[in-house]
Amino acid sequence: MQGKIVKGISGFYYVHVVGSGIYECKAKGAFRNQKIKPLVGDDVEIAVIDEEEKKGNIEQILPRKNELIRPAVANIDQALIIFAAAKPQPNFNLLDRFLIMMEYQHVPVTICFNKQDLVKPDELAAFAEIYKKCGYEVLYTSAVKEEGIEELHGLLDGKTTAVAGPSGVGKSSLVNRLQPNVKMETGSISRKIERGKHTTRHSEIIPIADGTYIMDTPGFSTLYIPGFEKEELQNFYPEFAKFEPFCRFNGCVHINEPDCGVKEALEGGKISRLRYENYRLLYEELKDVKKY
Repeated sequence: MQGKIVKGISGFYYVHVVGSGIYECKAKGAFRNQKIKPLVGDDVEIAVIDEEEKKGNIEQILPRKNELIRPAVANIDQALIIFAAAKPQPNFNLLDRFLIMMEYQHVPVTICFNKQDLVKPDELAAFAEIYKKCGYEVLYTSAVKEEGIEELHGLLDGKTTAVAGPSGVGKSSLVNRLQPNVKMETGSISRKIERGKHTTRHSEIIPIADGTYIMDTPGFSTLYIPGFEKEELQNFYPEFAKFEPFCRFNGCVHINEPDCGVKEALEGGKISRLRYENYRLLYEELKDVKKY
């Protein structure tokens, strides 16, 4: 019997089988021996051991279309990264790290700034302009005022979307607006540190409509960039590409080299200084990693 893992908690996997419902399953020990862990989103073959109690075992994990490291999900069509426009203030370094991870795994990503009602329109436009120039789609929403929800529905229609973002940005509140029948665990913001408290604890697939699913994933406050060489980092800043032919040196990494087309574009206002400074920080971080 074939189904899809819609939730995984403490070694139990909940598998949705069309026409039969949801089965509580455990994974075969062979997966542990092979160091393979079932992921939310996996298409699997299960053996039913108790039809009445809806219990079974996962016998086989079918080939994955893709796999994300963090959030740990499989078989997604796109990612929606949600940041708050305010309370907490957006951490653009963290946003860039997430975008790099998506680029690295060839997953299309849309950026959503929630809590748009808390900032002035020109401030919101400034956020969007930075990332629109890089080729990313940007949406604005307010879960509290139910603004931007229809546009979000249009983006998600007919696709499986991983929804992720730092704690406290209203991610679960947005999910609840998209599917009123499902209430994800949500929590309040700790005013002292302005980070999420008692937020989403597990990844799970939520059906929004026929053929449309979202994977609501646990909030994150840190995100490690994948293990690639520092010289490759520039490939994950798409706005650099059209200026690189003007660099004097082949292999220019746009840090200390003279006659650098990217740095000239930066000084000319054609590249976001915020994005470039994040690039420098990540480059130095990768360089330091290689030292130890």
